[in-house]
Amino acid sequence: MFNRRGFGKIVGASAVGAPFALRATGSAEAANGADFAVDAPHTSFAALRQIKAGELNVGYAEAGPAHGPAVVLLHGWPYDIHSYVDVAPLLAAEGYRVVVPYLRGYGTTRFRSPRTFRDGQQSVFALDLLALMDALGIERAVLAGYDWGSRTADIVAALWPKRCKALVSVTGYLITNREKNKQPQPPKVEWAWWYQYYFATRRGVLGLENPEYRRQLARLVWRFNSPTWRFDEATFARTAAAFRNPDYVRIVIHNYRWRLGLAAGDPRYDGVERRLAKGPVIDVPTVTLDGGRDPFTPAGGGASYRDKFSGPYAHRTLKGIGHNVPQEAPEAFADAVVEADGLRRR
Repeated sequence: MFNRRGFGKIVGASAVGAPFALRATGSAEAANGADFAVDAPHTSFAALRQIKAGELNVGYAEAGPAHGPAVVLLHGWPYDIHSYVDVAPLLAAEGYRVVVPYLRGYGTTRFRSPRTFRDGQQSVFALDLLALMDALGIERAVLAGYDWGSRTADIVAALWPKRCKALVSVTGYLITNREKNKQPQPPKVEWAWWYQYYFATRRGVLGLENPEYRRQLARLVWRFNSPTWRFDEATFARTAAAFRNPDYVRIVIHNYRWRLGLAAGDPRYDGVERRLAKGPVIDVPTVTLDGGRDPFTPAGGGASYRDKFSGPYAHRTLKGIGHNVPQEAPEAFADAVVEADGLRRR
């Protein structure tokens, strides 16, 4: 199942430490009751589940033994749980209990009350994650993500480290500092974030509300974010279905406007946001991943955020891989999860 030779081809020379390779099991039985077929490449999850957790009724996929060590895999925008359709069976075959939730505003996740503020600020995703873990009876888990998922996992690791056994974070430390966000960056960097400014306008809201433009925008972002990933239309369509969630537009718009200081958050979370604004250091065992072709990967092979991780740590740069690391390089991502989990025991 785990292609060790393929992993060696994509890990860059900047990798630190020896990789902790997954065992190749190659059988459905090894997943011990997984909801996933083991044949690769995978196209879908065999079953989705729903559970009430905090403000949400969360849609999620689960694989692996119910009492195995927990791993929660978190997706980003404009993506969904299918980013992990090949990662999850690899980890399930290793004996992990793998949970892959739709974030608020995506897929089958729904707000339990029509009166709840459709809040997209960074702290609420972390609180959603904690509520989900509580509902599933998970005290501690390895948290792994990219994009919005990295930020969410980073926040829990920083503020609630007892709930995070280990961390895998693509693009390193992504906790948002809204004051810092007020400062301009080089034009090339600003250009890459064009959709944030589009979403700051009424025109952008109308564009995202238009179902066809919503799909066109997501496809455009996929191609820009991952210039070497040759995804097919069926792969895109499976994920694009998650954008039909009735709260998708409101969550996405609020998320990006909040980051730029153009929308207020929920006052209930002001205390959490003040703690995050201080840039808390993460001390749980961590593996950070950078996609070598990701336009948002900072220069320096992880050096720009190294001081934000004070615990056992390793970094990998993946050659030829773009932004959607788990879907573009599932074996390398799964390997990073197992490695991060093992760092605590060294």
